[in-house]
Amino acid sequence: MSIDLSKVRNIGICAHIDAGKTTVTERVLYYTGMNYKMGEVHEGTATMDFLEEEQERGITIQSAATTCPWTHNGVDYKINLIDTPGHVDFTIEVERSLRVLDGAVAVFDGKEGVEAQSETVWRQADRYDVPRLCFINKMDKIGADFKYSFDSIRTRLGANPIAVQIPIGSADDLKGIIDLLEMRAYYFDAGELGAKVEEREIPDDMKDEAEMWHHELVEKASELDDTLVEKYIEDESSITPDEIRAALRKGTLDMSCNPVFCGSALKNIGVQRLLNGVIDYLPTPTEVPEITGTDPRDPEKSLVRPNSDDAPFSALVFKVVNDTHGDLTYVRVYSGVLPRGSRVLNPSNNKKENVSRIFEMHAKDREALDQVGAGQIVALIGLKNSFTGDTICSVDEPVILEKMDFPEPVISMSIEPNTADDKKKLGEALTTIRREDPSFRSQYNEETGETIISGMGELHLEIIKNKLVRDMKVGVQVGRPRVSYRETITGDANDVRGLFKKQSGGRGQYGDAVINVSPITPDEAEEQELKMVDGVVFVDSISGGVIPKEYIPSVQTGARSAAASGVIGGYPVINVKVELVFGSYHDVDSSQVAFEQAGALAFRQACTQAGLALLEPIMKVEIVTPDEFFGNVSGDLASRRGHIIESEIRNNVRVIQAEVPLSEMFGYTTVLRSMTQGRATSSMEPCEYRIMPDRLKEEVLASE
Repeated sequence: MSIDLSKVRNIGICAHIDAGKTTVTERVLYYTGMNYKMGEVHEGTATMDFLEEEQERGITIQSAATTCPWTHNGVDYKINLIDTPGHVDFTIEVERSLRVLDGAVAVFDGKEGVEAQSETVWRQADRYDVPRLCFINKMDKIGADFKYSFDSIRTRLGANPIAVQIPIGSADDLKGIIDLLEMRAYYFDAGELGAKVEEREIPDDMKDEAEMWHHELVEKASELDDTLVEKYIEDESSITPDEIRAALRKGTLDMSCNPVFCGSALKNIGVQRLLNGVIDYLPTPTEVPEITGTDPRDPEKSLVRPNSDDAPFSALVFKVVNDTHGDLTYVRVYSGVLPRGSRVLNPSNNKKENVSRIFEMHAKDREALDQVGAGQIVALIGLKNSFTGDTICSVDEPVILEKMDFPEPVISMSIEPNTADDKKKLGEALTTIRREDPSFRSQYNEETGETIISGMGELHLEIIKNKLVRDMKVGVQVGRPRVSYRETITGDANDVRGLFKKQSGGRGQYGDAVINVSPITPDEAEEQELKMVDGVVFVDSISGGVIPKEYIPSVQTGARSAAASGVIGGYPVINVKVELVFGSYHDVDSSQVAFEQAGALAFRQACTQAGLALLEPIMKVEIVTPDEFFGNVSGDLASRRGHIIESEIRNNVRVIQAEVPLSEMFGYTTVLRSMTQGRATSSMEPCEYRIMPDRLKEEVLASE
C-alpha cells in the first residue's frame, strides 16, 4: 500500500483573522468532492469549524485536518490540508501546524492587504522554513485593490511576491481572473457555484495591463533560474509557460519567491486555479529536507531520518483531541511505515504505546487505514502518554525529533468548582484540556485553595471556561482575568550562602551552597552559549570538590523551584543567571534533599539582595480606525500607558501600531467600538515583558 509521495502535498491555510481561510477551505472541500454541499462560516455550517464555539463566533479556534483528492492535468493527487485559526489567542494552533507541514497558502484580505496577524503567521512560517503561496482573497469586497495588497506583501513582509494571476474587475464587478503564464482569462459560472470554469480570450480593455504584469512575471522568473537569463535577454517571448512554472517552483521551494494568486472564495472565483498552484509550486514530502533528531541514548549524537518507507519509523505528535472513542492523536509520519496494532516508543518519557487504530481524517469524518507510510498526516487511537511535540518512533531504533517551543501564558484567572462532585470532574477536565492545548496551564494554589488557569488571552480563557461548563458539564465559578506577571533581578549579588542544617536526633540534614546571581537576557545567554530553561541559566563553577558532584544537580533543582514559585509576589523569576561558586558538605548528614533546600534558600536571599522588580507583559496592538477618530483613540492609548510606535494612512483609514501593557487592555474592544461608533477594529499579540513602574508594582503586590 505504498503511496507515491510525489503525488502528495501537506499544506496549511493560514492568515489574519477574517481574511477568509475557512471559506477557502470549504471551497476546496467542495471542488475536490469531499463535500457535496458548501459550508458557510456566516451561517455556522462550515465543515472545518465543527465546534459549537466556532459556529457561534464565526471564527476558527482549533486547526482541523482533512485529506482530499485533486486531479491536475489528468494526474490524481492527494492533499492533506490543515485549516488554522487567525486569532492571536490561538497562535499555538498555527505554530504546531506549521511544524509538520511542507507548504502553506497565506490568505490576505483584498482590501486590507497584510494585517498584524498576517505578519505573525509569516514569521512563524519563516521560522520553520515553510514555502508558501499567497492568495489575495475577497476581491469582491468594496474597496478591494489587488495592486495595493500585492505591494503590501513586499513592503510589510519583505517577501518577493510574483503575480501569476490578476483579477478581472473588482468589488461587484469581479468577473474572473487572468492567468499570466498562459495569458488566458478564466470565468467561473455563478449558477454552478463556480464549479464550471470557462476559458476565454483576455478582454480588450485589460490586454495592456495583462501584458505589463506578464512582462514582470517573466523578468522575475528568469532571475530565479540562470538558464532563463540568457533567453530573457535574447528573446523574452521564447520563454515557455512550463519554463516559467519550473523557475517559480524552484524559487518557491528555496524560499526566494512567493507566487501570488487572487480571487474570491465567497463568490467561488479562483479556488480551483489555486489548487493547481498548490500542485505546481508547493513541495512534495520528499522535497523537504530530511528530518534530523537526536539519539535518546546519546543526546550529543544527531540522527537523520530519510523521507522514505524503508527507513525506521518516526513521527511527530502535533495535536491531541479528546474524542468519544478515545483520544485522537494527530501525527505527521516522517519516515518508515506504521501498521495498525503496532507497538511504538515515546523516547521523551521512555514509555511504549499501542497504536490500535489509524484514521485518515476528513474534518469530522474519518476513514480507517491498515497502515500509514512516510509523508502522511493521520490520527491514531490508542496512545495514552504522548502529548503535542512528542516523538513516537520504532522501539528498536529510537530518535527524538526537535520539539516545539510553546509561548508562555500572559493571562490567568481563578476557577472554583461548585460542588465536591464538580471538584473531582474539574481535575480530570483540566488534565484533558492540558493534553489538547499546550499553551494552557493550570495549577492549584495550596494557600488559597484556588485553581488558577492561564492562557494566551481573554478569548482563550473564555473558550476554556465554556468548554468546561458546556462540553464537560463541570459546574464552576470564575474570577476576573488577571495578568501573569514575572519577577526579575535588577542587579548582581555575590557570595550569598544558603545553609540548610537540621539536627533532631539520629541522622541530620546538612547542605551548604554559595551562589552569585546576575541579570541575563535570552539573547545574551545564547551569545555566551549558556542554556536558559524557563528563564534561568545555571552555571556550575565548583572546583576542588567542595560539593560532591552528585549534589550539584540538587542545588540547581532547588534554585529552579524557588525561581518558579517567585520571591516577592509568587510570580516566576526570569532572566537570571545563577552561578554556584562554593559550599560545603557533611560526610553523614548531607543529602540531595538538603542541597535542594540550600539551593532554594541561597536563590531567594541572593535575589532579594540583588533587588527585585516586577515585569509585566506588553502587547503589540494594531488598531484600524477612520482617521476622524485618531485623536480619541491615541488619547485613550496614552491613558492606558501605551505609546504609539507607528501610524499611517492606508486605504482611507488610519492604521496605528502601539505597545500597551496587557493589564490596561481588558475589555478594550468594547471601549474602542463605542469610541468610534463601531467602525474601528483592533488586534493584539504578546510583544515582550518589561519592568513595571515601582508605584504600580506596589499596587499589584498589595492586591495579591
